[in-house]
Amino acid sequence: MRRRLPLWPIPLLWTLALGLWGLSRQHSVWRDEAATWQVARRSVADIWHMLGQVDAVHGLYYLLMHGIFEWFGAGTTALRLPSVLAMAVAAVCVTVIGHRLAGLWAGLAGGLALGLLPAVQFHLQEGRPYALITAGAGIATLLLVTALEGHGRAAHWAAYGGTVAVCGLLNWLSLLILPAHLATLLWVRARRRTWTCWTVAATVAVAVVLPLILFSRSQADQVSWIPPLTWHMLIGPAVLLTIGGLGSLLDRPHAGRLSVAAVGLPLLAVPQLGLVGLSLVRPLFLDRYVLFSMLGLALLIGTALGGAVRALRPRFPRAAPWLVPFVVTVAVVALLPQSLAKRSPSSRVDDVLAVAADVRRLKQSGDAVVFIPAARRDTALVSPDDFAGLDDIALAEGPVASGTLKGEEAGPARIRNAMLARQRILLVTDVPAVARPVSAERDKTKAAVLKEHFRVVADIQVRGRRVTAYERL
Repeated sequence: MRRRLPLWPIPLLWTLALGLWGLSRQHSVWRDEAATWQVARRSVADIWHMLGQVDAVHGLYYLLMHGIFEWFGAGTTALRLPSVLAMAVAAVCVTVIGHRLAGLWAGLAGGLALGLLPAVQFHLQEGRPYALITAGAGIATLLLVTALEGHGRAAHWAAYGGTVAVCGLLNWLSLLILPAHLATLLWVRARRRTWTCWTVAATVAVAVVLPLILFSRSQADQVSWIPPLTWHMLIGPAVLLTIGGLGSLLDRPHAGRLSVAAVGLPLLAVPQLGLVGLSLVRPLFLDRYVLFSMLGLALLIGTALGGAVRALRPRFPRAAPWLVPFVVTVAVVALLPQSLAKRSPSSRVDDVLAVAADVRRLKQSGDAVVFIPAARRDTALVSPDDFAGLDDIALAEGPVASGTLKGEEAGPARIRNAMLARQRILLVTDVPAVARPVSAERDKTKAAVLKEHFRVVADIQVRGRRVTAYERL
């Protein structure tokens, strides 16, 4: 009998193509990616020092990116390629799971669908850890399915626990995959041995991540900017759950049977609902924290299309195999405007590289520079050459020495005196459309001095950032 070629290379190459398409986003980097960029360029000792002060939750990711930058150099390709590769792995996992549980077309359609989902397209080219977590969740889910099919060995469960632990160390909210897998085990009425192995693996994973969870609570102010949960924020999850629910019904789910619905629906719903529940206690609702739930949605979309192929085959045997390519083509065309938008600099809040280029053009010998808020210093940290020769007069201790992302600034009085001693100052800030009200006393002092004692001689606004040149009155 002729052996059929494996399916997984098709979604793998498909997702890689989507990820490599416009990877540099016209050589733009936004503020979240700038944090990765500037931290990854520090030494391991300096990164470790920083994690004791801020961003411990992303520590493993920063260390990983440090290694990549050491080997390949800092650049937009090295920054984003790990996410592209990771999401391609996630697409392979969706394909294999769908193929095993619902057939060839369900697996192929699910693997192709994953890369087209808008949330996935955004993070497919993002220099942050969420695509890596999605790949880890896909691998863990594939290992769980393998065990539920009766092929689980000690090595499988060890790999499962290790994968979940790594995901948790990349972002501990990814541990929401465990209650999703728990729901699957309940759905399929798993055997006692499977329950025992899963409980041990899950417990070990949580134990590994628990110190990070406890320590990161001391840095909770970093997410204080996340707004409280509102009803309109629930519209997106409600739509996703509705689509997923319809897809699961088409799979004809039955309790006690391992199916795509038994795996995909909990994987989609539980993390979404779990994040909503946590956000009722403390505002944490950002969809990227549960990006891995899109694996469940892709599986359910795939099984719906696979079911449609099976329904068409008896009456239209020649047309049925073309259904999935046709639907994917229609989806690509329909999503093309959004896909192009995701790959443009305007898809993000700002662009630290664009404003750095304007600083280079505007600066003159003897100029000083100030940042409002201090976090906008990321522009100088990512592009130090563009700021060469400028005096950062508000900075008391640099980011590396202080173990922070933006450095430690002097007190308001010292900043005021330093600014009044200058004839020309460049201000780097946000454009009014995205700028938050000035709240820190240091920033109020900067703004007041510039308004009272200086006049604007040049003002450039580009891709969410603004650089203004001031001269003394």
